[in-house]
Amino acid sequence: MDRQTTVASRVTYTGIGLHSGRDVTIALNPAPAGSGIVFARTDLTGTPRVAAKAINVTNTMRATTLEAGEAKVFTVEHLLAAFAAMGIDNCLVEISSVEPPVADGSSLLFLKLFETAGTQVLSELRRPPIIIKQAITVRYPEKFITILPYDGFRITFTSINPHPLLGVQFGDYEITPEVFARELAPARTIGFMHEVETLKAQGLALGGSLDNVVVYDDENCLTPLRFSDELVRHKILDVIGDLALAGRIAGHVIAVKSSHALNTALAKEIVKASM
Repeated sequence: MDRQTTVASRVTYTGIGLHSGRDVTIALNPAPAGSGIVFARTDLTGTPRVAAKAINVTNTMRATTLEAGEAKVFTVEHLLAAFAAMGIDNCLVEISSVEPPVADGSSLLFLKLFETAGTQVLSELRRPPIIIKQAITVRYPEKFITILPYDGFRITFTSINPHPLLGVQFGDYEITPEVFARELAPARTIGFMHEVETLKAQGLALGGSLDNVVVYDDENCLTPLRFSDELVRHKILDVIGDLALAGRIAGHVIAVKSSHALNTALAKEIVKASM
């Protein structure tokens, strides 16, 4: 029988937020069956909480933001991707700032935290996945994301970028814990030198550095790559995290130049279709 899971013990990590630039401590705590993934802002009076659900998405500029009342967290997609891909259903995520630590810009930190905490199998059964019965599509000019009926969870992504070292990158993965850990979790956030000042003026990328972002200038990559196609692998990682806001899904995602805005819009449409 397929039963729900949570982390087996409390585990903590302290780092810096990618966009906020603030120091932050995150604690992953065991949570009861049916509670899902919930963020609790320990730095705010009353420790307000927000659930990792599509309905709570309020902003998608460069990252996915969740908000409910006084509780607000953003850049949650790397952590949510790890929870979803590794099959952890329930966790109380205590966070001492507005943004989880970026670590190296990938999901590897969270896999290490899961390994340290261990996994506890709960007595309650998992809810069956949302079965996609017909195509659901979100289109913006020159980009789209769609999900088709499929027995499993698969993501096919085409990234198109004008940088001479990037161009067209294509990725196609059946999402399993093993594939995620080996092929996708190590892929890091990509950034461009020509965007730095604009982003900082918007209050973004304040914690970004060569240690946590794969950085390109106009002609070169300033960070040693982990994969020749690291960009599209990270894009797929983001899709996993954003669609986790809809719940567990059985379907084949096909995307071209998708973003957090399209990903989370699709998550909302999947929830709507499943009601």
